[in-house]
Amino acid sequence: MKHEYARLVTLAAWTATIVATILLIVKLAAWWVTGSVSLLASLIDSMLDIAASLVNLVVVRYSLQPADREHTFGHGKAESLAALAQSMFISGSAVFLILNGVERFFRPHELQSPEYGIYVSLFAILVTFALVVFQKHVVKKTGSQAIAADSLHYQSDLYMNAAIMLALTLNWFGVTQADAVFAIGIGLYILYSAVQMVREATQTLLDRKLPDDELEEIKTHCLSVEGVLGVHQLRTRMSGPTRFIQLHLELEDQMPLIEAHRISDMVEHKLLERFPHADVLIHQDPYSVVLGPEKDQKVRGW
Repeated sequence: MKHEYARLVTLAAWTATIVATILLIVKLAAWWVTGSVSLLASLIDSMLDIAASLVNLVVVRYSLQPADREHTFGHGKAESLAALAQSMFISGSAVFLILNGVERFFRPHELQSPEYGIYVSLFAILVTFALVVFQKHVVKKTGSQAIAADSLHYQSDLYMNAAIMLALTLNWFGVTQADAVFAIGIGLYILYSAVQMVREATQTLLDRKLPDDELEEIKTHCLSVEGVLGVHQLRTRMSGPTRFIQLHLELEDQMPLIEAHRISDMVEHKLLERFPHADVLIHQDPYSVVLGPEKDQKVRGW
């Protein structure tokens, strides 16, 4: 499982870097011929794509390192840092795009050979679409936050290239300010996407709990083991591909320690069957001592 995770996320990071490099070269040639500010913005975005994908590649490789003496919980949160770094790259490209769009709106000029820009945008759409489909496959298989952020980035590129193609077509028919208007609109959309990425990565760094449906599954699996009377103080978080699950089991007061240990092992086994490679920590409580704060926590559900 972990080997497959490492293979897929590394392949996705390398693929994104190669695709961004190809698009950079093609867009540079098209911008040189047409002078389109939308294509210039797309060119700058491709440069940032390369930088972001390289950062992604380095951080993903780091996050896959096993736990060590100084990082006993592993390095998985490096993925969230990669997502934050990507959001900075994306925000920068968005602001640059908006400023250039505003400047070109008030100083419009006729583009040279806009048809070349249209062809390049169509090529970029096809290549980027294939990349996004592959990234979504990787995210579905691995749940990688870094690749999910990269995929969101390239999805915004899809909309950008479609808008650029439309803007160049309108410019071809004499609507000279369409190029600038679409550049501003694309910039605002990209900025919004960056804010969403920051929110998601920050929540992970702040140890947001697992989704509610997964919490219910955890409780159900625990209570399905004979001898378990209840569960409380369930605390969860995600770090890279690893789920961290901590909980207290409520057991019979007079149960021998060896039996309590056996039941805990059964619960852990069930949880690991459902969530492979999760880090599970279980504490056993005699049922009669679940009092005060623990009962309050049980009522609250966290």
